[in-house]
Amino acid sequence: MIILQIIFWICLGLIIYSYLVFPFILRLLAGNREISASSFSNEDLPLISLLIAAYNEEKVLGDKIKTVLESAYPEEKLEILVGSDASTDRTNDLLKELAEKHPSLQLFLYEKRQGKPGIINRLARKARGEILVISDANVMLERNTLYELVRHFKEDRIGLVDSQLVSTGIKQGGISRQEKYYTSREVRIKHDESILWGSMMGPFGGCYAVRKSLFQPVPDHFLVDDFFINMTVLRQGASCISNIRAKVSEDVSNNPREEFRRKKRISAGNFQNLARFRSLLFKGRPGVGFCFFSHKVIRWIVPFLVLITLPVSLVLAGNSLLYLILAFLQLLALLLPFIDHLLRKIKIHSLPLRFISHFVLMNLALLAGFIRYLGGIENNVWQPTSRKQD
Repeated sequence: MIILQIIFWICLGLIIYSYLVFPFILRLLAGNREISASSFSNEDLPLISLLIAAYNEEKVLGDKIKTVLESAYPEEKLEILVGSDASTDRTNDLLKELAEKHPSLQLFLYEKRQGKPGIINRLARKARGEILVISDANVMLERNTLYELVRHFKEDRIGLVDSQLVSTGIKQGGISRQEKYYTSREVRIKHDESILWGSMMGPFGGCYAVRKSLFQPVPDHFLVDDFFINMTVLRQGASCISNIRAKVSEDVSNNPREEFRRKKRISAGNFQNLARFRSLLFKGRPGVGFCFFSHKVIRWIVPFLVLITLPVSLVLAGNSLLYLILAFLQLLALLLPFIDHLLRKIKIHSLPLRFISHFVLMNLALLAGFIRYLGGIENNVWQPTSRKQD
């Protein structure tokens, strides 16, 4: 029984450490510091290439290009490359109309699905800029976003810079509040990792910049391109940082079913990246392995830790009230998504219940993603979540 108790508390301790203790340690060490960076003069600003992979983005693409063109970054030092991944809506027609008005916009219309990583790989080869800015079609830029992303590259050590994602479209129903909280918390953690070691564990993917000389093509079957690009930069010895002054906005997902599908795809990609970059857990710059293990790896295995703690606590419950209570709480947590779904049907919204339910569902998506990873992933063609959800 002693061995089972040790196993239980190690598993539970790892979960608590990753979600509570690790962020607290970062906050304590980072304090109120900010990332210092030299700035380019207007004359020295590098040529940048903004890359957008688009599939059926007619609802948002016009607004996206508008925010890019209204940027404070000098137009003569900016090129926009958009690859349409065999879109079947009005995306291609819209792009052609925009290209006629704006010479800096270059179109690449593909007839066969490539997947986002495939499109980005192709656009990166055609890009002339020293800095690649990779951005999703539904992520809107503020006027100073591009400059804030690029200014850090004045320092040679910087290889990748992420933006701060601000969630919009928050609604009482659905999961938008939970996603906003998760995003805000991740921004803080990644910013602290940046301050302490320059070892940010992956950009959000909506809008980030990478030095072209450090960019490595994403393998054809990889699902999570942004994390792959981030880790290849770290493996080459450069720093990856988050700049909270480079703000972008995204209409946050509010549909649990769509978000589960998206998280499942990301989760399968996470295990691809773990297999590819596991060596960084044990070697490399100080901080990289620590952040990789504490921030990402433990979270990715939380479903398996729960699969251990639940049966162990059930076994121990026969001789201990404490483990009986812990087993009951775990079983209750697994039922909460179903309870929350029923309450949502009758227009009852409990914020605490929704947070717990969301946490459980996202860990179930992790487990589903792992099963998909074990089954083999042959391509990375994606279906974006619905834009401008009601």
